[in-house]
Amino acid sequence: MRLSLFATVVALMLVGSPTSAHSQSLGDLAKREAERRKTVKDDGKVLTNKDVPRVIPSSAPAPSPAVEPSDADKSATAASGDKPAEAGQKDEKDAKAAGDEPKDQKYWSERQRQLQDQLDRDETFLQAVQTRVNALTTDFVNRDDPAQRSVIAADRQKALEEVTRLNAAIVADKKAVADLEEEAHRAGVPPGWLR
Repeated sequence: MRLSLFATVVALMLVGSPTSAHSQSLGDLAKREAERRKTVKDDGKVLTNKDVPRVIPSSAPAPSPAVEPSDADKSATAASGDKPAEAGQKDEKDAKAAGDEPKDQKYWSERQRQLQDQLDRDETFLQAVQTRVNALTTDFVNRDDPAQRSVIAADRQKALEEVTRLNAAIVADKKAVADLEEEAHRAGVPPGWLR
């Protein structure tokens, strides 16, 4: 039953198609489209980047609008000799950076974690770069073409320079961890706070 229904539908489509296809040729359609385009006025606007509003990604915080003091406020501040409010806020931030913030367990553990994470990243990256140096060395030895060998040698040299830089960074990272432990010891911080 389904097969006969399907065959009937297909037959009707085939019978109807040739009559509609023969009534319009491709040349006739092209002429009609050309005439239609001549009659249509081009009122379309071309959009540029300036026309599209800027969208801030949702993960980034929305920038706060900057509030500029008026000229009257600036002159009054200058006349009174007071610092503007922004300068006072800047002084508070400088005071916090100078060491006025509380050095509690959170402070010490966070600093320890940041320094240890940096050390771990540098050590992992060093292992990856060292693996690349080893692969490039093997590839260099196994190549006969001088042009290919020179390209591999240049890549290997860059990787070796990166290994040198990472070794220096790891030494600096270990020193920073040791300095933090020494600073914590001098400040009387319990050893458990640095975990």
